[in-house]
Amino acid sequence: MRWVWGAAIALMLALGIVLQGAQAVTADCTLQGISLQGKVKVVNSFPDLKIKIADSFPDLKVQVVTSFPDACGKWQFVDSFPDFKVQFVDSFPDLTIKYVTSFPGLP
Repeated sequence: MRWVWGAAIALMLALGIVLQGAQAVTADCTLQGISLQGKVKVVNSFPDLKIKIADSFPDLKVQVVTSFPDACGKWQFVDSFPDFKVQFVDSFPDLTIKYVTSFPGLP
């Protein structure tokens, strides 16, 4: 019986460590101090954020625009002078997004 309690405590500690790394987008549309609007550059290494594209339950709805990326979730993809850099990944993302044509921002 004592080993069951020990295993349960170890499992709770492990889950706490895993969940501690996960962060949510704040109400002011920031993640890790990065405002999730503006000019974005896609890179293969050294990103500010790792992004995964999701079909359901995204952390952020993103609308790609060609100018004035001035609201939460409005992103303009650029090659130079970005506000932040992203890398698209399949696992362990910092943020999951869903592309939309209207109503970007927090779901």
